[in-house]
Amino acid sequence: MILYGHASAVVFGAASGNSEVSDIALAQDRAMRNPVLIELTRGTLVESVHTGAMALARSTGELVGAVGDILAPVFPRSAIKPLQAIAFIERGAADRFGCGAREIALASASHAGTPAHTATVQSILQRAGLGREALACGVHEPMDPGAARQLIRTRAQVSSLHHNCSGKHAAMLATAVHEGEPTEAYWQPDHPVQVRIARVLEELSGRQLGPEVRGIDGCSVPNWAMPLSALAQAYARFAVGGEMEQMRARVCRRIAEACWAHPDLVAGPGRLDTRVMSLLPGKVLIKSGAEGVYCGALPELGLGFAVKIDDGAKRAAEAAVLRVLARFYSEAQHDSSNALVNWQGLEVGAIRTTSAFEGLG
Repeated sequence: MILYGHASAVVFGAASGNSEVSDIALAQDRAMRNPVLIELTRGTLVESVHTGAMALARSTGELVGAVGDILAPVFPRSAIKPLQAIAFIERGAADRFGCGAREIALASASHAGTPAHTATVQSILQRAGLGREALACGVHEPMDPGAARQLIRTRAQVSSLHHNCSGKHAAMLATAVHEGEPTEAYWQPDHPVQVRIARVLEELSGRQLGPEVRGIDGCSVPNWAMPLSALAQAYARFAVGGEMEQMRARVCRRIAEACWAHPDLVAGPGRLDTRVMSLLPGKVLIKSGAEGVYCGALPELGLGFAVKIDDGAKRAAEAAVLRVLARFYSEAQHDSSNALVNWQGLEVGAIRTTSAFEGLG
């Protein structure tokens, strides 16, 4: 195993007492220490680069491979949605309200806001006796261009159902109803729903999650920063049931099988999560997150992985994930095209991985 840029962070500007300067310096230092993972070429020249880090681990925490600084805490954002869905099933809410594989996949999703997505979110809420007004995720237009255009054509109103996190929020609300807890503040860190989720994340990752690593996600629920090594271990545990009791192992398997059965609900038309899980059901579970994060599991191999691109670029995170998957599954190579094509259809360059990936063995 080769480790690249695996060093402790240096805090610049700390002597001045300016924490903002220190935080900026920490981020810059991490980016400088992490290797270039992805290059974009135009003609014969490299036009852009993306630095980052990634970890590949077993459920025991043993690192199989690592590149870059895998010990610095990063916010996983939506990449942990399948893990956040565990309490929904484990506490009995999913079964009480008759939620099947479709609803469980939506609870794990960053969905595209198509009619199929919004109808399934609505189904979870209705089963729990709630309406869309209970959702605290906010409102944005559908991520799917076709669904967005349809709303414009029909002059229909955008609602919280279209928010890509609404499935996760509906599951949280259903859990609160099942537990007899108030639904008004289900998204706040001290609500029992969020306390239970934080506990699950601690148990899977082996990390203690306190206020010092808590942020607020784009949909307003808590998001907990942790090292890539811990995220990779958490996904390995999720995938193989290692280091956990049988009941939770069955819950994790149920979530994974729901995502494989309905990969179209986990993301949406043309998106990487949907394409890969459609191509490799039972073999690969992946979940994207904002700001260049990706996590996933390879159950047959007992492995979990986590990727963070320093500048948050989605294109780089997807290229990195495909390179990781292609190491184990040749089918993933068929999903990857490294050609950059302009608006006239001319091939003008490529997006390619670098030799840093040798650190994954």
